[in-house]
Amino acid sequence: MKPQRHSIDGFVPRRAGSRLGERHPGQAGDLRHRHASQQPTGVQAPSRRQTKSDSSPQANQGAAPLAYSSKGLLRRDIDESLSGINDTSPGASKKRRGIFGKKSTLGSKFKSRRVIKWAIIAIIVILAAVGGWLAYKTFTASSNIFKGNIFGLVQSQPLKQDTNGRSNILILGTSEDDPGHGGAFLTDSMMIASIDQKNKTASMFSIPRDLYVKYGMACNSGYEGKINEYFNCVNEDYSTPEAEQERLTETRKFVGEIFGMDIQYGVHVNNTVIKDSVNAVGGVDVDIQGSNGDPGILDRNFDWRCSYKCHLVKYDNGIHHLDGEHALFLAMARGDIAPTYGLGNSNFDREKNQQKIIVALKEKAVSTGTLTDLGKVTGLIDSLGNNLRTNFETSEIRTLMTLGSDIPSASIKSISLFGDENSIVTSGSYNGASVVMPAAGIFNYSDLRTFLKQKLSTDPVTNEGANIIVLNGSGVSGVAQTEADKLTDAGFIVTDVDNAPTGEYADVEVYQIGDGMAGTKQRLESAFGVKVKKTVPPIAVPEGVNFVLIFGVDRSAN
Repeated sequence: MKPQRHSIDGFVPRRAGSRLGERHPGQAGDLRHRHASQQPTGVQAPSRRQTKSDSSPQANQGAAPLAYSSKGLLRRDIDESLSGINDTSPGASKKRRGIFGKKSTLGSKFKSRRVIKWAIIAIIVILAAVGGWLAYKTFTASSNIFKGNIFGLVQSQPLKQDTNGRSNILILGTSEDDPGHGGAFLTDSMMIASIDQKNKTASMFSIPRDLYVKYGMACNSGYEGKINEYFNCVNEDYSTPEAEQERLTETRKFVGEIFGMDIQYGVHVNNTVIKDSVNAVGGVDVDIQGSNGDPGILDRNFDWRCSYKCHLVKYDNGIHHLDGEHALFLAMARGDIAPTYGLGNSNFDREKNQQKIIVALKEKAVSTGTLTDLGKVTGLIDSLGNNLRTNFETSEIRTLMTLGSDIPSASIKSISLFGDENSIVTSGSYNGASVVMPAAGIFNYSDLRTFLKQKLSTDPVTNEGANIIVLNGSGVSGVAQTEADKLTDAGFIVTDVDNAPTGEYADVEVYQIGDGMAGTKQRLESAFGVKVKKTVPPIAVPEGVNFVLIFGVDRSAN
């Protein structure tokens, strides 16, 4: 007998009416079809369990093999087996635990790991998207602000320096973003920031907008006039970056010649920079003080915006938290419309407040809370990118950021050209106009240049500019003048040379009048090997003198 061939529907063609497992015509031992209910008495049909496992010869002995092989598996047996696949009963679920064994442990752990994996992937994608967006905004803003290409962003190029090791930046503020503003293209805000990269210090001073100068070319007001007109006089093309850079370059040179400085960088901002930048960092804290002993400041020049039902610039003396709008109004306030108080020095008071706002903004911008706040960072980038132009290179951005963080606010010195004790400039009338001019006289900038050279020097002796009197207590003619010449060559300022009162003196005696001048004090002690005395010197000391030196012997013989 040939072995039986079992077939499955769909793979082996079947004749109509045949059953799975039946012999097909032409095969030996062909049997008539019989219904399952006509199965011979005493012969048990194989169960589902038997069809799966009882297939060995030993298991089939004495079990009526013809009944199984002649009938095969009936359709209902297959249907029963297939119907068990979708069985959701508790017993069925235990039979389908799969390769991980118990469904409640390894299977659930696998699913948990898949959830964690996809969660991590999602977080990485979000962070990458945010980082890419921030990088795009940063580059877009930096390409507007700085010169150079994107590859410069990964560099840290030191800033350019003058012969004294200082990097000088001219900052110019205009109001062309304020519709209807008269003279919007005049640089009513002008400032120079000078940075010492090595010692991590900085100085800043404001340039009086009304300083009367000679332009060297024809401008709207002629060949001479106020300095705030020069920037717009270079050219009138505000539509191209090239024209902007030309204005910055020419204005840097022009201002540098007046003040005796090599100014390497220029920055042009508008009103929006102050407002948006302050808002981006969450506001700034400014110490507001009225001038001339006033209890605060009041300027009603901006109150028309609220129909004079509010005070946009009114503060008591002390520290005040300002948002962008109020910081901008304070930066513009100069008390030119009554009623007003605390701004008696007009533009000079305004310039001081502008410097305070810049220092406060710098301090807030580099604080931890700001740098870790995505909204504040992107807001600051947007503000700078839309409203600031410079000639800084992209390769210098990282250096600027580092200096901004490394230079503490306490190391930023404010230099005033106008004050009660030492006014280098003064106000007056010239050619029928109210102007600011050097105290030495119109167009005479010599004292102004000397003053700034002293204040911006990295040498503490030069920087402090102490006034020294040299006295001869030796009885030998010419000793005081010889020592005075040596001191002058060393950078000290000798204001007078004379004989000391008759008496007994040590080889060298040094007296200090008042406090401070730590650099000069240390240099004198080191030069002469003595301790500076704080006692009253043996002569009447004129006002403004800081040190008195008495030489009791002729040191030229040593």
